[in-house]
Amino acid sequence: MKIALSKQGSFLDYITVLKPIETSLLTFIGIFAAIIAAGGYPPAKVLGLLLIALLVGSAGSNGLTNYLDREVDARMNRTSNRALPSKRIDPPQQVLPLIIGLIVLGLILAWALHPLCFLFGLIGVIASSVWRKTISCTFLGIVAGCSPVLIGWFAVSPVFNPTILLLCCLVAVWTPIHVWTVMIANREDYLGADLHYFPLSWQVKDVVKILFGLSILLYIVSILIYIAADFHLLYLIVANILGVLMIYANVRLLSSRTPTDAWQVYKLSAFPYLGIIFLTMGLDIWLT
Repeated sequence: MKIALSKQGSFLDYITVLKPIETSLLTFIGIFAAIIAAGGYPPAKVLGLLLIALLVGSAGSNGLTNYLDREVDARMNRTSNRALPSKRIDPPQQVLPLIIGLIVLGLILAWALHPLCFLFGLIGVIASSVWRKTISCTFLGIVAGCSPVLIGWFAVSPVFNPTILLLCCLVAVWTPIHVWTVMIANREDYLGADLHYFPLSWQVKDVVKILFGLSILLYIVSILIYIAADFHLLYLIVANILGVLMIYANVRLLSSRTPTDAWQVYKLSAFPYLGIIFLTMGLDIWLT
């Protein structure tokens, strides 16, 4: 009779399950959405509560996606060494109390900010947890990515206007660029794990054309934000630089179709693009 031994995993293993880099980016753009909504200076108490809500809520949601994806991740070279698929934490259910606790705490704090913050947080959690590794994951990624932006905005200014709509459009256009390029860069790894949904079901030469079009649309949306939010020269300069860089990187990918250039677009799209453009919006308000 064999007795299954439990592997607790290290503290760092539990932290990596929460995807700290992705969690930090989501928290970052949510905080700056609040700064933009407040015209630069949201109330300190609201900002502090928002920071904790976004941090724990995003960490819990990212942890949930890691938990749900663990079996697929185990079949891929890129992800097989993560704490759950590698069984450094085994059984994987050991992470659920942490994940669920963070999600619940995040939603409670979101409710304390505003009922709409709770609603958008709940929608974000649901979007993070259903239909993983299917063609729907990009659309649901858009919903999950917009969630912290909406929470940050409505924590300070619970009114829809063109600026918040365009901020969500920016995230919506950015998401497939970010997601699909990592899939192109690791295409054989995904196919080897028996994943064949779009864009893996299309030839690379066709997918990169869509990505090029999305990079142009991303640039257009960033300029529309300048107009709608009445930003100043600082934002306009940075938005143009970032937009041109994204288009140039996608032109290279359009020409080469190589995993290396797809990976470069993926890396550029993360903090260098999304993080810097949200940071610049705040700096534009503070410095002009």
